[in-house]
Amino acid sequence: MEQLGRILRALVSDGRWHRYLALAIAFAVGCGLLSWWQFSRRADTAEANALITANASAAPVPLERLLPSRSAYRPDLQWRTVEVEGEYLVDRQLLVRNRVNPDGNPGFEVLTPFRLADGSVFVLDRGWVSIGRKQDRPDSVPAPPSGTVAVEARLQSDEGPLAGRTAPTGEIPSIDLKAVAADVGAPTFTGAYGQVRSESPAAPAGTPERIEPQSADTGVDEGTHLSYAIQWILFALLGFGALGWSIRRDLLDAGDEVVIAAEERAVARRAKRAPSDEAVEDELTDVR
Repeated sequence: MEQLGRILRALVSDGRWHRYLALAIAFAVGCGLLSWWQFSRRADTAEANALITANASAAPVPLERLLPSRSAYRPDLQWRTVEVEGEYLVDRQLLVRNRVNPDGNPGFEVLTPFRLADGSVFVLDRGWVSIGRKQDRPDSVPAPPSGTVAVEARLQSDEGPLAGRTAPTGEIPSIDLKAVAADVGAPTFTGAYGQVRSESPAAPAGTPERIEPQSADTGVDEGTHLSYAIQWILFALLGFGALGWSIRRDLLDAGDEVVIAAEERAVARRAKRAPSDEAVEDELTDVR
C-alpha cells in the first residue's frame, strides 16, 4: 500500500505524468464505448434470436391473416409459417444465383411462383440446389408436386434488385419480387415470399434442400459479443496498469527508498518459491 501511495503521489505531483494520465483516460473512455457497443449488439442479437425462435415455432396460419394485401409485410413477421393452397407455375420457375447452403457450398435457390385459388401469385422458395459437376447450372432441379398442392412456408421479405447485376435466362440475381411479378404477368405478392417448409402431396422425386431458420448476426453469437465486451474493459484496465508500471519503473530508477524496498521484498519472495540448486540437481539425478 505504501508503494501504491508513492506512485499516486508521483502521478499527482509530477507534471510529466499528467499527459500520460490524460491518454490513459481517453483510452479507457474509448474502450468503455466499444464495450458498451458490444453489450448493445449482444442485447440486439438476443432479442432477434428470441423473435426467430418464437416465429419459427408458431402454429401455421392462413396467408391472408398475416399479409392482408399483396404489398403487406412487417419485419417481425420473418419466419412466421403461413398456409397456402394452389398450384405451382413450373414454366415460370427461376434460379436465384450465388446462394450457399449452411455448409458453405455454392448453388442456387429454386424460386417457383404459386397460383392461389383467387388467381393471385405467391412466390415460393422451394430450397437450395448445388451447382453442377461440370457446369455452373444445376445438374437437375427436383420437380414440385403437380396439381393442387397444400404448402406451409415461412415468410421472408422481398430482397429487391441488385444494382448492376444481370442473369442468364431462367435465372435471377436476387429475390426481386417485382421482377418476378413482371415475368409472371399476374397479381403477385411483392412484400414477402415464402420458404417452403412442407408440401402435400409430397414431390414425386425429392425436393431441393430446405432452408431452415438461421440465428441472427450469423457468425457472431451472443457469447462472442459478451467476450468482446469484457475484453474491452480489460484493455481499459491495462492502460492504467501500464501507466502505474511506468511510474513505478521511474521511481525505481530514481532510487526511491519505498519502491526499492518493495522490489527487494518481491525478489526475496520469488527466491523462496524457486527450487534450490540442490533440489534441481536431485531431480535431474532421479530422472537419469
